[in-house]
Amino acid sequence: MPHDVPQSKPRAVLVGVQLPGVSDDEHASSLAELGRLAKTLGLVVVDRVSQKRSALAAGAVIGEGKLRELGRATGGSGVVPSGVPAHRRRAEDSSDPDPSEAYEAEAEDREAAPTERARIVLVDHEISPSQARNLERATGAEVLDRSAVILAIFQRHARSREAALQVEIARLTYMAPRLRESGGGKDRQAGGIGGKGAGESQIELDRRKVRDRIAELRRELAAIEKDAATRRRRRAAQPTVAIVGYTNAGKSSLMRALTGSEPLVADRLFATLDTTVRALQPETKPRVLVSDTVGFIKKLPHDLVASFRSTLEEAREAALLLHIVDASDAAFPAQIEVTAEVLRDIDAADAPRLLVLNKIDKVVEERRAALAQTYPDAVLMSAKSPADVDRLRTRIVEFFEQDMIEEEILVPYAQQRLVSAIHASCRVLAEVCDETGTRLRVRGSPEVMARLRAGKDA
Repeated sequence: MPHDVPQSKPRAVLVGVQLPGVSDDEHASSLAELGRLAKTLGLVVVDRVSQKRSALAAGAVIGEGKLRELGRATGGSGVVPSGVPAHRRRAEDSSDPDPSEAYEAEAEDREAAPTERARIVLVDHEISPSQARNLERATGAEVLDRSAVILAIFQRHARSREAALQVEIARLTYMAPRLRESGGGKDRQAGGIGGKGAGESQIELDRRKVRDRIAELRRELAAIEKDAATRRRRRAAQPTVAIVGYTNAGKSSLMRALTGSEPLVADRLFATLDTTVRALQPETKPRVLVSDTVGFIKKLPHDLVASFRSTLEEAREAALLLHIVDASDAAFPAQIEVTAEVLRDIDAADAPRLLVLNKIDKVVEERRAALAQTYPDAVLMSAKSPADVDRLRTRIVEFFEQDMIEEEILVPYAQQRLVSAIHASCRVLAEVCDETGTRLRVRGSPEVMARLRAGKDA
């Protein structure tokens, strides 16, 4: 593991448990992905601790031997102290040796430990508050589970007010059950009539404040979502494409190539959290709108999916989903299933989908042939290749044209306002003017044609 890293970057150790039904490759891929999450968060991974178990250890996730190994990487004791923490027992006059006092003495030694020791432990699972506390006491390091890491990245990358609200709601929802008691949990307020009975403890007060804050944020988010829903309704008459897929699969790069826009493109996980909507370039008649969406990932926290549900509405309401996959990633079949699972969660599983195997330029020729045979309907391409992007654009246009119908519409001179609407929503094949009005031969979707006829007759 690399130890000659800049001193300014915090060091981390990855912890993973290979559970039954998980192959060696899947386990290794999951840990590698956690390492990429750590890098995105600005951490340097200096060690990994992995173990095969039938289930996560109830106390501290991993077994005693592996826990001691983890302690060596962090400078901790590698043992979960028994009993209550020493700082809560110092007031008690007891001559019996306290194992947690020895732990605190070791903690003082760890302050002077070599700087290459890790100060953060990242666990590739969602763990309980008690498991996190036990790991912290055994390692002397800050402990973050996979959900906490993803939430921290989302919080750092949120730029718009909507994304910031969504992330904060998810973060507070995650944090509420993990609030810790302080000061011995004494009552803060008298309870009951006349002040009798137990009052509200500090932990209860803190949790109520968190619940109140979540409710306040949800009200603010609801107002923003209402405006977003209005904008989506205005776009309902236009063909829409939503780009979905695993994080860092190249969605933003493809968005830029298809629309000429300048979304953030970075080689890091969850670089894009905000939905961007742009027109397909060169523009078609009718115009096709393309939207980018937040990336998916394995074990994506449910609170995040719930908070970003309105953002993911772009995917649910799109006429076509471009499912982008990083073909150069050996784990991409599993990533396809993760994306499909999230789409099921947001009720978009039945939407028409075009599989796009991106980054094909990083795949050897033999592998390309195998992929083409395995996924015959997919588009194999690189977002960096203009020729590949043109081929994908053609597939998109063909998708929307397959159901179009051709019709002749006569617009009386008294209703000439409809002519501009027809040009905006249909492909005009011919246009002539005679004594009765403007006669147009157009191609468009059946829904648009019905609306135009209704408008003409109104």
